[in-house]
Amino acid sequence: MSNIRITKQFSFETGHALYGYDGKCKNVHGHSYKLSVTVIGQPIADNTNVKFGMVIDFSDLKKIVKEEIVDVFDHATVFNKNTPHVELAKELEDRGHNVLLVNYQPTSEMMVIDFAEKIKTRLPKNIKLHSLKLQETETSFAEWYASDN
Repeated sequence: MSNIRITKQFSFETGHALYGYDGKCKNVHGHSYKLSVTVIGQPIADNTNVKFGMVIDFSDLKKIVKEEIVDVFDHATVFNKNTPHVELAKELEDRGHNVLLVNYQPTSEMMVIDFAEKIKTRLPKNIKLHSLKLQETETSFAEWYASDN
């Protein structure tokens, strides 16, 4: 049976700031992120299985990505918890804002690495994460490929 790649796309709004950065992104700002998640596997060959012919049901993939990424990051502000931004994060949280503190500089590059690890742990054993594409702006994106890692 052939390996087939399946891709599902997601979008979410997230704010962040890059502590110590020497450009505009040191300021708190936000993006309309687009995330493409591609998995690879063989279509189910058992014709008695309700998911016969599918690599993975798109709704199953959607559930994983929504729970691990979209529902967590959407309309949140992300800061590196190893910087003085924790003080700003506390102030925002005290005022009822959704703040995420992460162990990395919240660049697209580091976010896509984080997302890959979260998604991989939730996939069925016969399905592998092939790639992720995290688009930060219309012209800027970071990509993660299993073959590179």
